[in-house]
Order: sequence, then C-alpha cells, then structure tokens
Amino acid sequence: MRTYLDHAATSPLRPQAAEALRDGFEIWANPSSPHAEGRKARAALEDARARIKSALGWTGEIILTSGASEAAELAMSRANGGARLVSAVEHDAVLKAAPTAERLPVLPDGMVDAEILREAVDGRGAPVVAIQQVNSETGCQQDIGALSQVVHDAGGLMVVDCAQSAGKIALDGGTDMAIVSAHKFGGPIGIGALLVRDFAMLEPVGGQERGYRRGTENLPGAMAMAAALEACDIPYVGEDVLEPLELFRDEVIALGGVWLSDRLGASTPYIRAVAMPGMSGSAQLMRFDMAGIAVSQGSACSSGSLRQSHVLEAMSLEDDLIARTIRVSFGWNTARADVERFCEVWLEMARQGKTT
Repeated sequence: MRTYLDHAATSPLRPQAAEALRDGFEIWANPSSPHAEGRKARAALEDARARIKSALGWTGEIILTSGASEAAELAMSRANGGARLVSAVEHDAVLKAAPTAERLPVLPDGMVDAEILREAVDGRGAPVVAIQQVNSETGCQQDIGALSQVVHDAGGLMVVDCAQSAGKIALDGGTDMAIVSAHKFGGPIGIGALLVRDFAMLEPVGGQERGYRRGTENLPGAMAMAAALEACDIPYVGEDVLEPLELFRDEVIALGGVWLSDRLGASTPYIRAVAMPGMSGSAQLMRFDMAGIAVSQGSACSSGSLRQSHVLEAMSLEDDLIARTIRVSFGWNTARADVERFCEVWLEMARQGKTT
C-alpha cells in the first residue's frame, strides 16, 4: 500500500467528481448548438458554472479553461492594462505566460514586500501584477489583501494564482482575476478557470465562453470541478491529521535538518518544505519512492529539469540547502497514518545518514 503525499502536484479524483464526470458524459451534445440536445448541455454547463462561483464565493465572471496554464496565459496576455509585473516566486506557468514581465523580488521569508511593490508600480500606467496566494514549493502564503491595495492605488489589476489555494483558503476580495486548477483539489485534470471580476478587464477574441476563449466547452470537466469544490471542507485537511508534524518539526531540527516553514512570513499547513542533513533531495526522493511514499522536489512542472528551484533561489537560500530540500504536500484523502509514515521514514533516513 503506497502513501501519496504529492497533492501540490495533483490530487486523486474525488468520488463526487468521478460521479459527476460520468453524468457529464451522458450529456454529450455541444453546449453551443441551438437544438434541444445542445440547449440541455448548455443548461448543465451554466449550472456547473454557477455552482463553481458559489463554492468559491466569487461574484464576478468565470471563464472555463483547460487548466491553470491556459488561465494564466489568458490573464497575462489579454488583460487590459499596461506594464506586466510578476513576483520572482511565481509558478513557471505564470512566468512563461509573461516572459518579458518585470520580476518583483521577495524577502528571505518568501513574502512580497508591499513597499517594494509600491515603488515598482508607481507611475507604470495601469500595471497588471501577478502574485500567487500560496506557493506550490514552500506553502508561503502572501498577504493578497495588502498587496492588491497597493496595485489598485496605482490604477492596476491584481492577478492571483490560486491554483494551490482554491477550495482550501478563501479568495481575497482584492483579487481582480484568479487562476484556478481543478486537479489540485480533487477535480479532474484538463479543466480550470480564470475568474474575472469584470469582462471589461480582458480583451475578447471571439468564440466560446462569452467570446473570451475559443474551443468547445468541457462539460463533464466543469460538472466534476463543481462537484469537487462542493466537497471541499474547511479546514481542508483536519488538524488531527497533521498533528504529527508538530513533534516531527522539533525532531527535524534536533537532527540538523531545516524546517523551511519556520523561515516563512506566513504559510499554509498543506505544503511543507524540509531539508535533510547530508542527503540530496533527489536521493531522498528515490529512497522515499522505494519505501512506498510519493513526495517531490519542488514543482512537478519543472522537476524534470536540472536547474535549481527558482523559488528557493529567490528567497536567497544557500545552494546546499536548496539541493537538500524536498516538498511534502497533503490533500483531501490524506490520513494521519500517512503523515506518521512519512515522518517515520524521514527520521530513519536522516539518522542513518548521520551514522554513515
């Protein structure tokens, strides 16, 4: 029996989402077709859209996409505004969607400083600023409320990557556009959304989704995304499930490891980064995998590359520490025994390393 603790990469499909997918495949017509079958599909699509909005507490508009990467591309390439700015710790999908954007530095605690942001947007003429709510590698949680106020004071738009926070943490009211990915909270792969406070913020291109995205809508995916969101609880993972991490943190430090959350300005409990003394992250991953535990070393979208984590580099961490850091992330079906198993294996590996 394997232990899966890489939910920041993707979460298993929730039973409610699987059932909604099956129901959606029965409504096979094109939602844009004018006949009775098409109208039935359209009604189901709009019902799913309304349920997604309600579950997220969003009062604006929703453009359904193929996932977070497309949502980021829509936001950064078609937002009506001036200069593009992104934080240095954004996900690769956002960085690639705005390759010429100015990068905002972060403090050693992973946070975007409001004063640095204020200086960067001053006089930039309706800037479009992208800052994530939760970092996928460290769990660092930005103060979106304070940062969005700075952007709005400059007449700009605030784009928030909520791929790691949607369904888990409330969206901030200062958000103008939000990037959402269904498979991060137990929905299916291949469906996501760009939440837009007002369509006037985006340049239309014609086609589906009110003319803001081309392509036949993924009705089964939308229905499954809605069902997955409705199944999300607050807290997303029970406190009793994560309780073993409290003692584990102290043992990590006692063995000479680094509990990266201690260095963050603020963090979510669902993503933890930890460095083991004397063993590279890649070696740890192989050993964990052999022990039947799935964890990761940074973002899944860049884990196949040989380059160091740009997130940890932006936080000015030492190269050796970066190389020894792994990510463990928890999701809707994580059990306390899974957390205990991870802690047990990590400590066993660390102790073996100290005696060899």
